[in-house]
Amino acid sequence: MKRLFDIIVSFVILSVFLPVGLIIAIAIKLDSKGGVFYRQERVGKNGIPFRLLKFRTMRTDADKLGKLTVGMRDPRITRVGYFLRKTKLDEFTQFWNVLIGDMSIVGPRPEVQEYVDLYTEEQRKILDVRPGITDYASLEYFHENELLGASDNPRETYINEVMPAKLELNKKYLDNPSLTHDLKLMWLTFLKVVKG
Repeated sequence: MKRLFDIIVSFVILSVFLPVGLIIAIAIKLDSKGGVFYRQERVGKNGIPFRLLKFRTMRTDADKLGKLTVGMRDPRITRVGYFLRKTKLDEFTQFWNVLIGDMSIVGPRPEVQEYVDLYTEEQRKILDVRPGITDYASLEYFHENELLGASDNPRETYINEVMPAKLELNKKYLDNPSLTHDLKLMWLTFLKVVKG
């Protein structure tokens, strides 16, 4: 039921979003050099890697300077990228990942291998389910970039404070997976995006 729901909803959203997506693609190309999309390898269900799709919001090869974004005024972020990140429009392409089965709409956010390697055995249980676009951790850390931007050592702050807290929040979802729960989280995410 969850997979069927993901397929139907992601197909509808991608279809409705297509005209907006074309405008965003043109804006990205006009604003800076590089491709329209950004693909990053993340760890999915059962530890299998997949390519997460986003609209590109940073300058080409910016991730070579670090995988964490430190604040909305990170100098690597383009002008259009700033707008896309603020409105979360860069995330909409992940409905493609949902449609093809890499992700679910609701589920633990997928992490890069570098940080998954730091998980304890207990924390690795989140890899038993498909990663998602939104979850409790996404809501709680909606402005994670600003939090890391205020840190003297963003990587250490992420590893020692943010990541463990997010993994604890993921357990809250894993303890009660249901379509009703998914709809609740989707609604809360919509409200959060609208309010900014």
